[in-house]
Amino acid sequence: MLKQLQPAFRATLLLTIITGLLYPGAVTAVCQLIFPNQAKGSLITKDGRVIGSSLIGQQFSKPEYLWPRPSAAGNDGYDPTATQGSNLGPTSEKLATRVKTATIKFRQANPDYTGPLPADLLTASGSGLDPHISPASAAAQIARVAKARNISANQVEQLVAAHTESRTFGFLGEPRVNVLELNLALDSIIKR
Repeated sequence: MLKQLQPAFRATLLLTIITGLLYPGAVTAVCQLIFPNQAKGSLITKDGRVIGSSLIGQQFSKPEYLWPRPSAAGNDGYDPTATQGSNLGPTSEKLATRVKTATIKFRQANPDYTGPLPADLLTASGSGLDPHISPASAAAQIARVAKARNISANQVEQLVAAHTESRTFGFLGEPRVNVLELNLALDSIIKR
């Protein structure tokens, strides 16, 4: 029996070294060389201090900022250690209540916007931490942001247009706006 276990043990040890140490080490080294920013988490710094990541959504609730998608990550949302969607289906009463509450809150904060609300302003993403909103969601908030910052809506529109990312490779995904990056751009050129 020991004679049969030795080859199995050696194979397990060899595969553990290859797949658990060598391969991950090689992939990490290549990523650090080719994509250093992404390999380090796409961190965004301001004044030498890390303030977030372009890959993880953050809560913004002040009127002078664009608001992100609602988050289902953690008890209070936007918890990067509790990434998850809500798993609520279209017949869920909890989801209907959440959407109704978000609609009322958005309409109260944005009285100048009378159009239909984009779904991504009312529902969480699959991860609960999507850093992007649709250009339509950004456009729905322009009047509020401009008014809160005492600037023209045209200035905010130009920033939204400048920070709208197109589809990846021209056909993957949808156009999107990174909320954190746009809010930082608003802060850097337009002082409140």
